[in-house]
Amino acid sequence: MIVVRVELHSAITRKVTEIARMHIRNRGGTRDLGDYAVDTVRGRSREQLDRGPCVRSGEVKAYPRLRIHVWHLVARALIAMNYAGARELAQETDLFGEQEGQ
Repeated sequence: MIVVRVELHSAITRKVTEIARMHIRNRGGTRDLGDYAVDTVRGRSREQLDRGPCVRSGEVKAYPRLRIHVWHLVARALIAMNYAGARELAQETDLFGEQEGQ
């Protein structure tokens, strides 16, 4: 599994806060072309992300894993979950309530 973490490094406090997380799971394919299940987790801190439910999920199929860099897989995962691309739409599960803090 590939885990993509987004961290905020404060220039003022020097505090490092994980603010987002994505999982990319190998689902098979061939040596050259991989199939992956992808999801993002709800939360804005490491503690929330550790226990948070899946917010969005998708699949990346026939990814040329040996020919292009892993960042292309991350980009395709974001597109598959509608975070990027022409179908980009905010979803209700993307919104944080006041009870979760800032």
